[in-house]
Amino acid sequence: MTLSPQWLDELRSRITLSTLIGRHVKVQRAGREYKACCPFHNEKTPSFTINDDKGFYHCFGCGAHGDAIRFMTDHQGLGFMDAVKELASEAGMSVPAPDPRAARQAEERASLHDVCQAAQDWFVAQLHSAGGEEARAYLRNRGLTAETIQRFGIGFAPDSRNGIKSALGSIDEELLIEAGLLIRVDDKAPYDRFRGRVMIPIRDPRGRVIAFGGRILGAGEPKYLNSPDTPLFDKGRTLYNLHLAAPASRQTGRIVVVEGYMDVIALAQAGFGECVAPLGTALTEHQIERLWKMVDRPLLCFDGDNAGQKAAMRAAARALPLLKPGQSLGFVSLPAGQDPDDLVRASGPQAFAACIDQATGLLDHLWTHELNAAPLASPEDRAGFKARLNAHADTIADGDIKALYRREIGQRFSDLFFGARAPAPGPASYAGSGSPPRRGGKPWPRRDEPVPPSEELRAFSRQPMSDMILRGVLTGLMLRPALILRHSETLSEFVGLADRWADLLDAMLDAAHRTAPGALDTPGLMTILHSKGLADAAGRLKSGGTPPFSFCATPSAPVDEQRESRVAEDFAEAIEVMTTRPRLEAALQDVTQRFENDMQDGLFLEQQQLRARKEAFDQRLIELTERS
Repeated sequence: MTLSPQWLDELRSRITLSTLIGRHVKVQRAGREYKACCPFHNEKTPSFTINDDKGFYHCFGCGAHGDAIRFMTDHQGLGFMDAVKELASEAGMSVPAPDPRAARQAEERASLHDVCQAAQDWFVAQLHSAGGEEARAYLRNRGLTAETIQRFGIGFAPDSRNGIKSALGSIDEELLIEAGLLIRVDDKAPYDRFRGRVMIPIRDPRGRVIAFGGRILGAGEPKYLNSPDTPLFDKGRTLYNLHLAAPASRQTGRIVVVEGYMDVIALAQAGFGECVAPLGTALTEHQIERLWKMVDRPLLCFDGDNAGQKAAMRAAARALPLLKPGQSLGFVSLPAGQDPDDLVRASGPQAFAACIDQATGLLDHLWTHELNAAPLASPEDRAGFKARLNAHADTIADGDIKALYRREIGQRFSDLFFGARAPAPGPASYAGSGSPPRRGGKPWPRRDEPVPPSEELRAFSRQPMSDMILRGVLTGLMLRPALILRHSETLSEFVGLADRWADLLDAMLDAAHRTAPGALDTPGLMTILHSKGLADAAGRLKSGGTPPFSFCATPSAPVDEQRESRVAEDFAEAIEVMTTRPRLEAALQDVTQRFENDMQDGLFLEQQQLRARKEAFDQRLIELTERS
C-alpha cells in the first residue's frame, strides 16, 4: 500500500495532537503550547511539550519526539498501518486501498493542494486584469484596502463557463472536479463552478489553500457560494481564517466567531485579527472543541437579525453537552439589523470593541432568549419558561455544571417572579464546607462525622420530629408571610413530602404568588385560607402547641430588626433541615434494608455515616429550639 507524503501530511493536519495525547495523560495549556508529564517515562514535573500548530511533541526528559502517528506506534504499540487507519477514521479520511490503481488515485488526490494553489494564483491574476474592474470596484466600495486584499488573497472568477477549465487545462479534468472547481452534470461537459464572483481562498491551519468562497457581483443566487466537501475540505471541521486568527488570539487572549468571511476580513482590517467564521453551516461540535483549544471562552458574534440569533442559539445548544469546568461561550450582541462589517464601517472599531466588552455568558444568553420567546402572562406561561430553561440545562453532560445551571435557573426564576431574596446567611452560604457556624462561633458537628447521642437528643428523637419541624415552618410562614416568597422554590419542591399539611402549604404558596410582593400579611393570609376551606388545617397548627422555634413567636411591635434578622437566619436553617432530613431517613432506611440482606462492610459503613448525619441534623434541631 502506498501512502504519499502529501496524504500523510493531510492526516496529521486533521488531528489535534493535544486532544489525542490528552486521552492518556493530563495536558495543560502553557502559552501557545501544552505541557504534560511524559507518557513515555515516569516523572513528577512536566517536561513533555505538545505543539498543535506544528503537529509534534517533545520530551526534554527522555527525548521522545514525534507526531500523531509516532505517538500511536510508540505509546499504543500499534503497527504503522494500524495507527494510520485509526487516525484516518477519526479524521474522516479514507485510507487508499492496497492496489496500484488506488495508489495512483491517492497520489492524484494528494496533489489537490497544488491544484487549489494554481486556481488561487489564477483568481488573483484575474482580479488585477482588465476584466476584474467590476470586482475591484466592489472591493473598494466595501472599504477594503490593497493591503487587506493582498493579505487575504482575494481574487476574481470571470463570468465564464470555461475560464478556469481553460486556464488550468494542463491539469487532469478529474482533479479539477475533485477539487470542487468544475461541476459535472450527467454526461455533459464539466463547467466552472465559480463564475462572476469575488473569490476568497479558504485555508487550513497551516495556511494552505484547500477551498474557495465566492461572492456574486450584482444580482443572483446564491449570494455566497462555497466549495463542496472534498478530500481536502470538510466544512464542519474548518474555520475560516484560523491560520491567521490563532497567532492573533495569543496576543489578545480571545477568539471571536462571526458569521461570514467578509465580516472576518473587515474586522481584521479594523484591527481585530482574532476572528474566524464557520463556512456555510452552523457552528459544529468539532469547531467548538477546536476553539476551546485556543481560549476557554470563545466569543460568538452573529448578526443582529433573526437568522443570526437563531444561529447563535444553535451554537449554544451544541455547546451545552460539551461544557467542562472552566470552558464556556460568550455572546456579543450587535445593534438590530447590523452585522460586524456594517457596524465597523458606520461607527468605527471602537463601536465593535464596546460590544465585545459587553459580552454576556452562555446562561445569560439562554435566559434572555427564552424570556423573549413567548408571553409570560399566566402561571402556565411562566412554568413553560422555566421548563425550557431546565431542558437546556439537562443536555449538559457534566454533572456539576448541570446542577449549578439548574440552581441558578431556579434562583433567577424566583427572583424574577416572586421578588428578590434577602441576602440572609443560611446553610446554602456554607455549602461544601460542613455546616454554618453557630451563633457565638461554635461550629456545628460535621455532617460526615459521628455525633454522640446525648440523653437530651435521645429524648428529643422520640418525638415526631418531621411533623414538629414542618409545623414550625408553617407557623413561621403564617406569622411572617414575607418568608413564603423568599423560600418559594424550596417549599414548592417540598409540597409532595408535606403529607397532611400539603394542602395548607400549597395554599400558602398560591396566596403569596397571587399577591403583590410585600402586600400579604397574617390577617390577609388567614382570610385566604378560610376562603379555601382550610380553617381546620390552620387550627390544627395551633392545637398541637407552639413549636419551640424562634420563628414561631409573634413578631414584636415595634419590629426589632436585629431580632428579625436572626429569626430569618434560623428559619432558613430550619428549611434546610426540614427538606434534607426526610431524604436522609429514606436513604438510611434503604441502606439498612440492604445491609440486612447482604452484610457487606461497605454497606455497614454507609449505614453508620448516614446515621451520623441524621443525628447531626437532630442536634441542629435541638440548637434551633435553644434559640427560641
